[in-house]
Amino acid sequence: MTTSLERLTQPEEDALRVLWPLPAGGFVKDVLDGLPAPPPPYTTLASTLRNLERKGYVRAEKLGNSYRFVPLVTADDYQRRSLGTLVKQHFQNSYKDLVSFFAQENKVSAADLQEIIKLIESKKED
Repeated sequence: MTTSLERLTQPEEDALRVLWPLPAGGFVKDVLDGLPAPPPPYTTLASTLRNLERKGYVRAEKLGNSYRFVPLVTADDYQRRSLGTLVKQHFQNSYKDLVSFFAQENKVSAADLQEIIKLIESKKED
């Protein structure tokens, strides 16, 4: 996916995370049921889902008097885009700097790095 999408607020991201595993999308009530307690008011969540539609992350399908919201962006695409934005904004577009940061902060071990190296080397052989 190459189009640029607006950044999400935390409530928007939370709602999208509830929708992703629902094969046919979900209604406001489905999302409410999937959010941790205390959930937002129904009307607030309905507005959040409408914002996701406006931003191009979901499609709203009218069914009777309700709308079913279906994700247009996969979880993988969203993760890829979010990480790309993070690396660009905070690590001068360098994934090496990102990994170095985590190594310096003791967030990644030498064993983790060896595993990453093996993954990279196996990709080169493909």
